Amino acid sequence: MTPRVLRTALRRLRHRGPAGVVARTRLHPLDLLAEAHAGILQRPGRSALTALGTVLGVGTFVAILGLTATASSQIDARFNTLVATEVTIEDIGGDGAEHIVNAFPDDAPSRMEKLNGVRHAGVYWHVDVTGGSTITAAPVGDTAAGEEAAVVAATPGVLAAADPTLSQGRTFDAFHQGRAEDVVVIGSGLADRLGITTLETQPAVFIGGTPLTVIGIVDDVARQEDLLLSVIVPSSTAEKYWGGPARGERAKMLVSTRLGAATQIAQEAALALDPAHPDRFKSIPPPDPRTLRGNVSGDLDQLLLLLAGICLVIGTVGIANTTLVAVLERTAEIGVRRALGARARHITAQFLTESGALGALGGLVGTSLGTLTVVGVAVARDWTPIVHPATVAAAPLIGLATGLLAGLYPAWRASGIQPVEALRR
Repeated sequence: MTPRVLRTALRRLRHRGPAGVVARTRLHPLDLLAEAHAGILQRPGRSALTALGTVLGVGTFVAILGLTATASSQIDARFNTLVATEVTIEDIGGDGAEHIVNAFPDDAPSRMEKLNGVRHAGVYWHVDVTGGSTITAAPVGDTAAGEEAAVVAATPGVLAAADPTLSQGRTFDAFHQGRAEDVVVIGSGLADRLGITTLETQPAVFIGGTPLTVIGIVDDVARQEDLLLSVIVPSSTAEKYWGGPARGERAKMLVSTRLGAATQIAQEAALALDPAHPDRFKSIPPPDPRTLRGNVSGDLDQLLLLLAGICLVIGTVGIANTTLVAVLERTAEIGVRRALGARARHITAQFLTESGALGALGGLVGTSLGTLTVVGVAVARDWTPIVHPATVAAAPLIGLATGLLAGLYPAWRASGIQPVEALRR
């Protein structure tokens, strides 16, 4: 209790009205702030620990919202560069699917590449190899027993649309396709497992006992990542040895387009492939980037806001617990104030002011730490940091509300302490 408040209380305690009734005491707002300030500074360590819960909660809140906004912008940028230029066309066979093994015409890639906006197009399917899909290599490495791997029949346009990065060799082209050459392209992971380290020795792989020369090793692809784990054979070569697509395994077409043309290409694809039977094909255009970004952002917001809410609840409970302990320790002080004329609402206002001030202070510090976290992560990832001004403005108010909410019960307990009870303790 500050000397000023003490003097005011004693003066009003001595003042009596005409009827001999003690006048009701009043607590000036400046006196209230002075009392709260003195109460906070009286135990600075405890006050700092009390505000720590709000710092963590508000800091997490700001960091989560900022990181979500920053990550969403990166997702949108990546989506535009890859997915927005990809169209997949599936062979569904139409009404005669049970009688049509492959609805794609032989010149399907060239038909698609004539459409304005198409960069590359190719047909592919998974090959059902007689006797299993065990792959062995010659010359062999340490894995003479062979490796299990998928075999994919593809026209040259598939590899072009997948945009591969080659570690060695080359991909097959129209020449290999037209002559049904016995060549394959494999992923770098499968090459390591087969013991193929160089193409200078002209290694071959055996698929169901059929030798095929490895002409290229793919290190990475921008699309169709499953090609990295497969043996890719020209579709003409696959038909020569194993026939077309197996029953129940329909062929697909991969199309890469120029940016902005994918939706239009998806609408025109079926008619371009077979004007008489467009019902045999199903085009899958890229999803709307705004919808995808909105869905991703919504999911992240809901999940991460839940975590921020949990942090705030934990901080609120911590403040309430610490303030309640402070009330018990300051019982004597409260009793003296009540004996000098302080009313119950004055005690309530004092503790609410203290907890609210600590909550607001924690909110300011948490906002600063959360903003620094967003900037730090964005700089480390070479991103553009995004923190909405409304988030920065609302965060300290959330800290203030948290502090007031946490101080309600301790303030109520403090206002119920009577001078006689304080003397007993």
